[in-house]
Amino acid sequence: MNEKYKEPMLKENALIDKVVVITGGGTGLGKSMAKYFLEVGAKVIITSRKLDVLEKTAKELFEQTGGEIFPVVCDIRKYEQIENLLSNSIEKFGKVNVLVNNAAGNFITPTERLSYRAFDAITDIVLKGTYYNTLAFGKYWIKEKMNATVLNIVTTYAWTGSAFVVPSASAKAGVLALTRSLAVEWAKYGIRFNAIAPGPFPTKGAWDRLFPKELKEKLDIKKKIPLNRVGEHQELANLAAYLISDYSAFMNGEVVTIDGGEWLKGAGEFNMLESIPIEMWDEIEKGIRAKK
Repeated sequence: MNEKYKEPMLKENALIDKVVVITGGGTGLGKSMAKYFLEVGAKVIITSRKLDVLEKTAKELFEQTGGEIFPVVCDIRKYEQIENLLSNSIEKFGKVNVLVNNAAGNFITPTERLSYRAFDAITDIVLKGTYYNTLAFGKYWIKEKMNATVLNIVTTYAWTGSAFVVPSASAKAGVLALTRSLAVEWAKYGIRFNAIAPGPFPTKGAWDRLFPKELKEKLDIKKKIPLNRVGEHQELANLAAYLISDYSAFMNGEVVTIDGGEWLKGAGEFNMLESIPIEMWDEIEKGIRAKK
């Protein structure tokens, strides 16, 4: 099978003029995006609440890419820390013209087991944090009359909802609405908004929280996906790099799903018929013909 999807997509220096802030950039998909952005010429600021993780990632990615990477601690639930992140980033690189709202939180549980604080814990990061970031950076871009791009990471259940992850579903739906709303309102300022809705892209931290060992043994996630595999991080990094690049200059307000067809398989009324063996289809066809 051709595995070009595991390879970088954009040409060298495709992001040479981009200075990118990635929230949740120390681990998982944020780290993978940061690595690829650096490889194609961007300067990157990674941020989260854990300085030790950020510094380790920054050192690792610098050694791998030779790119300019800057770790800044920031709790995106606190607006004053976002303002500090912005000022430190501008001081370091002279400007910021891309924001990737990637930081998130999630866990699986029956909703009736949740406290209101548990709901706040997720929505404060995912929805409020994304909004706070977007507002702070947006005010800066508008004031400076600077063209910019925002990329939000949502989920496929942002528009369908999903049982057992109600705080996340509610918050991500809000981020989806934010993406589409500001794509229209701020286009006049030269600010574009797009989003990615990823399917399963296994990461150590988030994946283990969502699918503990006992659950992994009972559920084969690949069986939910028509392509019968999970995503490779490079695939998502390729898409993200395209969406923040000038190659996607006419894309605005779009949400790109990259999930191997997973959510469509779950949505189709008769998709479960895939499990019917060929011999049974022969019998079904005979029955249909007999009724004509």
